[in-house]
Amino acid sequence: MQKPKNSTVIKDLVLIGGGHSHVAVLKRFGMKPIAGLQITLISRDVHTPYSGMLPGYIAGHYSFDESHIDLQPLARFAGARLFHVRASALDLENKYVLCGDRPPVHYDVLSINTGSTPSFTEVPGSREHTLGVKPIHRFLRGWDAIMDEVLTRKGDYQIAVVGAGAGGVEVALSTQFHLHKLLHQQGLPVDKLRFHIICSNGTVLPTHNPSVQHRFMRILTERQITIHKACMVMEADAHTLQLDSGNSLHADATIWATHASAPTWYRESGLAVDERGFIQVNSSLQSVSHGDVFAAGDIAAVTDYPRPKAVVFAVRHWKPLHRNLR
Repeated sequence: MQKPKNSTVIKDLVLIGGGHSHVAVLKRFGMKPIAGLQITLISRDVHTPYSGMLPGYIAGHYSFDESHIDLQPLARFAGARLFHVRASALDLENKYVLCGDRPPVHYDVLSINTGSTPSFTEVPGSREHTLGVKPIHRFLRGWDAIMDEVLTRKGDYQIAVVGAGAGGVEVALSTQFHLHKLLHQQGLPVDKLRFHIICSNGTVLPTHNPSVQHRFMRILTERQITIHKACMVMEADAHTLQLDSGNSLHADATIWATHASAPTWYRESGLAVDERGFIQVNSSLQSVSHGDVFAAGDIAAVTDYPRPKAVVFAVRHWKPLHRNLR
């Protein structure tokens, strides 16, 4: 629902990020608008991916449009302004979001739903020489390049996935499925392709129950994906991973799917964050240090109810977020 052009702005609600919670919040504000409320969505991406469908998109089961949400019509429906720009800092004292060269955006209430990225800080070379599973737009560009390289390479091609949680296992299985399909279509042998998973624990999916772990160990073995158990990457370069065993693993492409991390600018702006940089919030998703700031999804660390950084938990935040913002 569009806001009437002559309506007076009384409050500014600014949303940073087009995550699942903000998508749902925008929809509800569009269905039931508040007079005098101006909503501004600041998002680096105009098309936000639906995380649950991303493995299917990578595997080739879904199209881009089927697995992404176009924020432009959603913002119009909510009567919101959409600024296609990356937020880079906060002026918490004066209540401004800083967005590079763009003029600062004022807020009365701020909500942050920007997600997380894999941590690159612990392994030298990982940021420069590997492909993180997040942010998604960067991963998808790298994934396109990997597909092209696999199809044009005459010799063998090895892909290593670092991280054996749900994200790492999903990306290994989905990328292998799609690449095998493409190789079959081109009449090329699939055995030129080798997959490895680097697993820091003694099993894959360490936070899942043993029956799920055993089942996926069997599936990965059947798919001829080599699992390096209880193994840590110490250094990465363009085509080699140095392991803590002293051995090295050649990899034409390395996908980084380790534990989540947060951007540093939340801490640098003065928000209370936990030891990994995630915004500390109470059970109302309200910042414990700044009452006019909310956070939801992976970027939020609920102090009273710690949860893993997983979409199954992140998507549940929209209801309390919408209720408390309203």
